[in-house]
Amino acid sequence: MKALTYHGPGRRTWGDVPDPVVRDPEDAVVRVDAVTICGTDLHILKGDVPEVTQGRVLGHEAVGTVTETGPGVRTVTAGDRVLISCISACGRCAYCRTASYGQCTGGGGWILGHLVDGCQAEHVRTPFADTSLHKLPDGVTDEDALLLADILPTSYEVGVINGRIGPGDTVAIVGAGPIGLAAIRTAQLYSPSRVIAIDLARSRLDAAKRFGADTVLTPAEATPEAVRELSRDGLGVDVAIEAVGVPETFELCTRLVRPCGRVANVGVHGKPAVLHLEDLWIRNLTITTGLVDTHSTPLLLDLLAAGRLDVAGLVTHRFGLDEMQDAYDVFADAADTGALKVALFRT
Repeated sequence: MKALTYHGPGRRTWGDVPDPVVRDPEDAVVRVDAVTICGTDLHILKGDVPEVTQGRVLGHEAVGTVTETGPGVRTVTAGDRVLISCISACGRCAYCRTASYGQCTGGGGWILGHLVDGCQAEHVRTPFADTSLHKLPDGVTDEDALLLADILPTSYEVGVINGRIGPGDTVAIVGAGPIGLAAIRTAQLYSPSRVIAIDLARSRLDAAKRFGADTVLTPAEATPEAVRELSRDGLGVDVAIEAVGVPETFELCTRLVRPCGRVANVGVHGKPAVLHLEDLWIRNLTITTGLVDTHSTPLLLDLLAAGRLDVAGLVTHRFGLDEMQDAYDVFADAADTGALKVALFRT
């Protein structure tokens, strides 16, 4: 089959690799019908994730059709349309028993496109199929479901839930890329009084407006004084969601929240950030971090199927599966191409 493989920093190949096969009784093999590219894949290609070995098939977000299952698989069968979760779960370890699937110690967690071959390919082997695949309702399209493989549960769980957004809250979302936009959309499930989006790029601020942000600001405009004036009583935002992953944006979040406020870090950081405890200790702040667990995926699928979760507009560029290299080029140059999420489909 054809697949996108990693061959060291800056080197990727779309070419022939062996077809995946069932190796464990709990495996399924899935034909990939739609797949996307994550910012984490770009980090891998920069050499930032040393656990990824040369020759690894990348990708951890896909929708497909089950073609084969191991004898231990009970909940999916050949022919089922499924969402392939970015997180695999053994379902038995102590972390899985508390729905902390991202920390699975039984062989799961973030493994697809990381520790085992991923889904930027024509077919993929999916470990722990019963607990890591989700059957798709008939009315949900491949493209919409694709957004629930990673960015929607990530923004919802690590941003909205960890940030404990509630009715009437003022929320600042720093970074209006795909994760930030998904956080804007899922924050609306909890009726905040105001959502403020902050980003350098005017195109992304325009997208934030379309996704429901009440106010959009550049970092230069988002001074603590200006943001306090937008909060419900002039003390700062209740919740700040960091959706970029650089020290400056994390530190900005800590300056924007009110006393007793919450900072929910979603961004993947590659460099240390300064934690100004000399200023923060007295303000009773809560700071959370997290890898998505995908425990919310069934709920989000139900909301999507019921028409209560609108994901339109997140996919901006579409390709055939054999145009993988072109899709990477467009996604990696998002500043010029305006790409949010790219989607690749079997033709």
